[in-house]
Amino acid sequence: QVPFTVLQGEGVEYLGHANDAVIAISNYRLHIKFKDSVINVPLRMMESVECRDMFQLHIVCKDSKVIRYLCHFSTFKQCQEWLKRLNRAIARPAKPEDLFAFAYHAWCLGVCVDEEDQHAHLCRPGDHVRYRFEMELVRMGFDLQNVWRVSDINNNYKLCSSYPQKLLVPVWITDKELENVASFRSWKRIPVVVYRHVRNGAVIARCSQPEISWWGWRNADDEYLVTSIAKACALNPGVKVPGGMQHNGSSDGSEACDADFDSSLTACSGVENAGTPQKLLILDARSYTAAVANRAKGGGCECEEYYPNCEVVFMGMANIHSIRNSFQYLRAVCSQVPDPSNWLSALESTKWLQHLSVMLKAAVLVSSAVDREGRPVLVHCSDGWDRTPQIVALAKILLDPYYRTMEGFQVLVESDWLDFGHKFGDRCGHQEKVEDQNEQCPVFLQWLDAVHQLLKQFPCLFEFNEAFLVKLVQHTYSCLYGTFLGNSPCEREMHNIYKRTCSVWSLLRAGNKNFHNLLYMPGSEQVLHPVCHVRALHVWTAVYLPASSPHPLGQDDMDIYLPPGSQSQEFSGRCLDRLPKTRSMDDLLSACDSSSPLTRTSSDPNLNNHCQEVRVGLE
Repeated sequence: QVPFTVLQGEGVEYLGHANDAVIAISNYRLHIKFKDSVINVPLRMMESVECRDMFQLHIVCKDSKVIRYLCHFSTFKQCQEWLKRLNRAIARPAKPEDLFAFAYHAWCLGVCVDEEDQHAHLCRPGDHVRYRFEMELVRMGFDLQNVWRVSDINNNYKLCSSYPQKLLVPVWITDKELENVASFRSWKRIPVVVYRHVRNGAVIARCSQPEISWWGWRNADDEYLVTSIAKACALNPGVKVPGGMQHNGSSDGSEACDADFDSSLTACSGVENAGTPQKLLILDARSYTAAVANRAKGGGCECEEYYPNCEVVFMGMANIHSIRNSFQYLRAVCSQVPDPSNWLSALESTKWLQHLSVMLKAAVLVSSAVDREGRPVLVHCSDGWDRTPQIVALAKILLDPYYRTMEGFQVLVESDWLDFGHKFGDRCGHQEKVEDQNEQCPVFLQWLDAVHQLLKQFPCLFEFNEAFLVKLVQHTYSCLYGTFLGNSPCEREMHNIYKRTCSVWSLLRAGNKNFHNLLYMPGSEQVLHPVCHVRALHVWTAVYLPASSPHPLGQDDMDIYLPPGSQSQEFSGRCLDRLPKTRSMDDLLSACDSSSPLTRTSSDPNLNNHCQEVRVGLE
């Protein structure tokens, strides 16, 4: 008999026993039931499985958790059999449809076949996500009549498969010029505008590296486009406040910035004349050495001599290989029994907090250039889909309080990460038919950690709480939802993922009170100036050290909606809202008693009329 509540769409493939537990492998998760505890691990969350001490399994998870001495088998042969089964279960899928998100959505369709509105509520993001591009253009006040235009050159992804179909550029830049620029930028990822500061008109643009190579190639259209961005900002200035001065939104919190952090903004000291283009800042996330070395592979960086009225700054952020190694060291340190005498030195040796510090400094540099000096900024790294979204999205959170709301944060993730082609499939390790482990890296997790650092420093300025971020970490890898499947918007559209899977935002919706920050003070227009030094940063214990961290509200639970009257094999005849709470792998070491039944009610009372809610452990 299956020892757990089977999710609809979930099929149990293996069922067996160890000396001390019942083990089941489904098409979604590994479930192990001990006498007084339960472990639930989504298969796509698991990075590797090893046999230790001949009779025990050892699991390493992509979100940094390590489960040691999983269960004890009576023989070495039995342990090897289960090891092979698990390795087959966690292997890369042969096709996207093998991921559980598709089966789960198919069940949702069956449940709500006569209730389309309810289905849309449970499985679809809101209009703020679906129509985000148009709504953002209006919200940020772009002058689409005289200064800016939306180009359809990437319609059906014919120019760049990793870019959205609608691109914002200065109105006088033609599509022919954009085609020429695409031939000069890596992966045809041209400079496009993604944010406008309402009060001073400065914008943030993003792209990939120019293909200078050792030959020192130039492209007149590329140089023209970059300088045109600064000119367009001057023609579409911000909204002036009474007194004749443009309000820059800075706050008294600026003293909290690192005293030894030189922004290198040497050109301008403020918005003096809306008719004069400000000196554009080109922020290259790489080090100067790495940027020059890329010329050997056909890449490179902009030369200030060829880009008039521009300044190039290099941030020295590490590439994905260094970040992956740092994360592996962090995971190893956090999975061991801590030694108080060398814990801090071991943590420092991982360089994880140092990498976070550099990312925060890069975002502060962009934010300061835009807010304090009214300067447009162009951000890129090598390909423009890893370090670039980290910097741009973080800077937008610093600048704009809208992105600190639950709704705005969803728009931010969809716009800067999903629409602009962050390779979630490769970086998270669930892309089909790809065995190159060098492509795997917790880039998005690292960015969420940086957001967590901001939440720590400004606890009253975010509408969502830590549980919201923790749940987002989990479902980045779980493949229960289709939001983070695929490598690009073109790929997701080709597989029709939007219509064939549920959205993670249906769980992390604004109406879910479990993820609301009770300290939140709405209405604040404060621009954030965080302390970026390593000594001000914290290890994210809720993710990296869950056994030693008090769980944020809602961290252990996930909303799973079942049809009225549905029954599992184990809980047949039992009321679904009186289920015993299963222990997740986060709780295994806490040794709390979980035998007493808990009453669970929906966080949204309106849903109780349509379905009952079962909360299971970490999904």
